[in-house]
Amino acid sequence: MHFEKPFTVKGFPPHNLESTSTLSMSQRPPTTWIRVSLDLPLADGFDYRVAQTVEIGQRVIVPFGRRQLIGVVVDLPASPAVPEAQVREVIAVLDDLPPLPDDWLALTRFAADYYQRPWGEVMLPALPGPLRRVAAYLGKRAAGGPVRRVERRLERRAAKAVANAPETVAAPELNPAQAAAVEAVTSAKGFGTYLLHGVTGSGKTEVYLHAIAAVLAEGRQALLLVPEINLTPQLQQVLVSRLEAVVGAGAVAVLHSGLAEGERLEAWLQIWQGQARVLLGTRLAVMTPMPSLGLVIVDEEHDTSYKQQEGLRYSARDLAIWRAHQHDIPVVLGSATPSLESWHHAQAGRYTHLSLPERALGTMLPSVRLIDTRRLTLQHGLAPELLQAMRDRLAADQQVLVFLNRRGYAPVLHCTACAWVSQCHACSAWRVMHREFGRARLRCHHCGAHGPVPRACPECGNQDLQPMGRGTQRLEETLAEQFPGARVVRIDADSTRRKGSAAALFAQVHAGEVDILVGTQMVAKGHDFRRLGLVGVLNADAMLFSHDFRAPERLFAQLMQVAGRAGRHQPDSQVMIQTGYPDQAVYQALQRHDYVGFAAHGLEERRSAGLPPFTYHALLTAEASNLAAAIAFLEAARNEAEAPASGEPAPPPGLTLFDPVPLRVVRVNRVERAQLLLESEHRPLLQQFLKQWLPRLSALPSAKSVRWQLEVDPLEI
Repeated sequence: MHFEKPFTVKGFPPHNLESTSTLSMSQRPPTTWIRVSLDLPLADGFDYRVAQTVEIGQRVIVPFGRRQLIGVVVDLPASPAVPEAQVREVIAVLDDLPPLPDDWLALTRFAADYYQRPWGEVMLPALPGPLRRVAAYLGKRAAGGPVRRVERRLERRAAKAVANAPETVAAPELNPAQAAAVEAVTSAKGFGTYLLHGVTGSGKTEVYLHAIAAVLAEGRQALLLVPEINLTPQLQQVLVSRLEAVVGAGAVAVLHSGLAEGERLEAWLQIWQGQARVLLGTRLAVMTPMPSLGLVIVDEEHDTSYKQQEGLRYSARDLAIWRAHQHDIPVVLGSATPSLESWHHAQAGRYTHLSLPERALGTMLPSVRLIDTRRLTLQHGLAPELLQAMRDRLAADQQVLVFLNRRGYAPVLHCTACAWVSQCHACSAWRVMHREFGRARLRCHHCGAHGPVPRACPECGNQDLQPMGRGTQRLEETLAEQFPGARVVRIDADSTRRKGSAAALFAQVHAGEVDILVGTQMVAKGHDFRRLGLVGVLNADAMLFSHDFRAPERLFAQLMQVAGRAGRHQPDSQVMIQTGYPDQAVYQALQRHDYVGFAAHGLEERRSAGLPPFTYHALLTAEASNLAAAIAFLEAARNEAEAPASGEPAPPPGLTLFDPVPLRVVRVNRVERAQLLLESEHRPLLQQFLKQWLPRLSALPSAKSVRWQLEVDPLEI
């Protein structure tokens, strides 16, 4: 996403919040009527009566049907949109916080318009849970409300705290490329998007820290987004030690979904009230009000974790760029493997390209070797060459990382007699075999259904059931047998379910208490393992033949990131990739560490096929108890677009609606799914059409039997 000056939202009329959110208290006369946005999948704005003066952005408790809900005041109409006799009274006006600020209202309004959702469905979920829960304010246990409870906790903590000045931590000296990048960002006047492309280990974090320090010296705040929760503790430790030594304790607040609700509210309040100067967080942090924002940084900007996959399906990276434009400040997108969209914008001059071509510590990039498995006999899924390389590295007191992006013990359990497989009864997918507390269980990664492994085949009674394929649990078991003297640790979603477990496991690796690390994509980015000398990659070919056109880009980024864990401190480090297709362009570019060549090849393929970033997509998905109903709704939606019964115009030239098709995994939890793709070469044209078309879909007769949702700029098709 990119924006040109002066700012306009393409495809929409200019936003005019002056009448609703920029008037001062003295300018607003007392009013009887207010318009409130609620977290409901309904048209925006419900009118209520109130007996006191209320400001735009203030939260209120209102009746809705038989429920009581918290909403946000978005307008002060002179008269209600319905007869006055039908307008109900506000239950309570919440004054524990000042009204939500104008720039935050504009941000959420833009997100609602662009992603085609009601405003209330954007605003309310962006607030910490206690601020939108009625029970936190009403009843005997309210105790002054959640904000007052947090304030009392902070007061008690401050009273017990011992005033210790943070230790000063010496910052590494920047190399010329890093210094040039910092200078470009800190000398920027107004808005600009900077794509910081640096090889793994090139010191992008140092560039972030110096740029943040410059912003803090001006008395402003900085927002640093990271893609995953597990990356925040390591970055938080660096930020706290480096930044708090300059600006004092409490400078950094952390926000992510793994926090308890009280912890999230505390961090949210510290940032909004200006007590914290740096906000480090995952995608939800992009919606946090920051009164003096001066810099936005998106680390690993290519990562798909920045795209919300349920509810409001927004891109935190794109909203971060919009927010920087809104505040007229610079935004830095950092990555060793930028998304092809961002790279295309940089090549076209829309983004400023900043390059870090060498590793910060002067070490060489690891050599990449492709192990052709077509003519090899593998030992428990491992090539003899990889096993020998592991022995050599362990003998040299170096760590080994074996990367397999498939958790569980085995992808499927099968019968050797009749070919029965562990199919999930509720999904069109296999149940994966897991080892849990010494017992084998079958678990579906789509619906969560689980159960014990059957004693015999349900079809033929054969008791010889065998696991087929390998997951991280089975790989961990195999490596423990192959290297009985080595300390083997597995880090994946199963081994890190408990709070703090991921940080504890990574601490063991950094402390040198691990010899062989088995991991999924959780270990592929953001970590600096000092003793790591060898990376082995298994089962990478699975992504080569995906239906998704972005699969090669994701595979290249994933392998480049995991390869970049090696050689940061160890000379002659190596990456070994087992593949049956060593001639594929992805592997050949990876062997040369040639992102530029890979990106040029990928963009040319996208251009010839008419795919993003050269076109723009929206995806309409329908779910029903049977596939026929989902397809029928999508066909009716397509017909409504091409020959609308309501008299609305048909889709303009330049907009294509494809035929409805089932999803790759058709059935999930007994619900069957299909999709309809919309494509246009012009984003404003697509947005304008969606705004006219979507309100008509609920009136279709077939809409009663399905659940449907729209995703703008989908990542997976």
